[in-house]
Amino acid sequence: MTSYISDLVIQIIRYLGYPGIFILMTLESVNIPIPSEVIMPFSGFLVQNGTFNFWVVALVGTLGNVAGSLLSYYLAEWILYIRNRYKFLRLLLSEKHLEKTNIWFRKYGSYSIFFGRVVPVVRTFISLPAGIGKMNAAKFTSLTFLGSALWSVFLTYIGLLLGSNWTRIQRYFHQADYVILILIVVSALYFLIRRKKSRVDDGDRGEGPVS
Repeated sequence: MTSYISDLVIQIIRYLGYPGIFILMTLESVNIPIPSEVIMPFSGFLVQNGTFNFWVVALVGTLGNVAGSLLSYYLAEWILYIRNRYKFLRLLLSEKHLEKTNIWFRKYGSYSIFFGRVVPVVRTFISLPAGIGKMNAAKFTSLTFLGSALWSVFLTYIGLLLGSNWTRIQRYFHQADYVILILIVVSALYFLIRRKKSRVDDGDRGEGPVS
């Protein structure tokens, strides 16, 4: 599956050029698992052989990330808008959870958005919690641009540096993906256990003395 996606990415960039980079990076940032670790290094390789310009590639990749991130951000806002219509959304996004998310993004949103844009896996999905946490849209956009620019320049340069050997970088990113996925799963389980325990404790405190 990974090999098929990589081949498809390469063909799209070969056929569409810069618009292909923009479209793919947009899709990656709207929660579709298309690896920027293929898009940008391959584009960097094409910079080396004279097909593309380095800074245009980095800018197009960055703008694609920003466009996709904004779509994801407003998708989260729409989910909040329809939340009360669906029971599973009310359970998934309880008032207590939304309040905590909002507070967390007010305190740490700047760090999470900027650094989240340069962390594999996390970068693909970070926009959703930002929208749910109602982070300021202008601040979100500017931090997304900066973080995405750093990531795009880095990956494009890797592709330029490695040239026809650009695919070597993929195995290192795959290993990082597995580590980060494990950390996310462990964190999610910890959160669910804490949440369940909190509900049990709240229920116990709510029981009055039996007369």
